[in-house]
Amino acid sequence: MLNQYKTYEVFASPFDPCPPQRYRTFVVPPQVYAPFQPPGLPQFSPAEALKHGTLWPAYYSPYEGGPKGGLMK
Repeated sequence: MLNQYKTYEVFASPFDPCPPQRYRTFVVPPQVYAPFQPPGLPQFSPAEALKHGTLWPAYYSPYEGGPKGGLMK
């Protein structure tokens, strides 16, 4: 499974009196890496699928609630 968390460095102007956080993190959903369902993917049991919100573990992306507006670390 690919890392779903991506980080980028925020531009800070030398004239900015309040520079932003240096790095920001965002989540890329698994559908970006596998846009269609290939045949023969393993499946969750029906109860696990309801709990995870998807039938296929390859498309599961856990939600880790962060501050409003996205995940920032």
